[in-house]
Amino acid sequence: MKLNCVIIEDEPLARNLLSDYVAKVPSLNLIQAFGNPLEALELLRTSQVDVLFLDVQMPQLTGISLLKVLQHKPMVILTTAYSEYALEGYELDVADYLLKPVTFERFLKAVDKVTQRLATEVQPVTQPATQAIPDYVFVKDGTKSVKVILNEILYVEGLKDYVTIHTPTQKIVTLQRMKALEEQLPADRFIRIHNSFIVAVKAIDVVHKNEVLIGQAALPVGDTYRKSFREFIEKRHIQ
Repeated sequence: MKLNCVIIEDEPLARNLLSDYVAKVPSLNLIQAFGNPLEALELLRTSQVDVLFLDVQMPQLTGISLLKVLQHKPMVILTTAYSEYALEGYELDVADYLLKPVTFERFLKAVDKVTQRLATEVQPVTQPATQAIPDYVFVKDGTKSVKVILNEILYVEGLKDYVTIHTPTQKIVTLQRMKALEEQLPADRFIRIHNSFIVAVKAIDVVHKNEVLIGQAALPVGDTYRKSFREFIEKRHIQ
């Protein structure tokens, strides 16, 4: 199966180079290459895009700003000449970060990383009506598979390719993407409040401005999730 790609790069030479690289990889299908990020917004909102090659520094709208306004993000590979954007890119859950000038070898490594991530994404399983939904998940902890009881989870914290599951008695660190774990957690019991945090609804003690307090932990509510989280809380207010 081919991965549908979009390139957003305001420099013509860099845009043409990435287009040539995509054309050389049989598993990639270039839908369109844009020089203006604003022109790409409608396509990103309405089309099935698997991989987005995104320049960081552009005059109309920066790549970071574009990511923040997208509701449904494809796998993103950032491209830039400046390494200082790497940390912010990882906080936005990008798949990889390419420094210009991009070599074909490094491009292939990024594509391979995206392909592996997509292949290991955990798809939600539709449970038969007569079958109870399991009250636990198994996660990798080094060479072990650890059973985690859902009721014991306070919140989940993500950093790059790792997540840390916080319970009252332990922290379990596992090599897994936040999105994959999020899809395993019941949506009526867990809610994502930030690119780096998923919280158990029952564990929330206080919601104050743009923070959620769980015990001694103060967790930020990200811009992307602020509206949906506010609506979630308002529905549960006592009238």
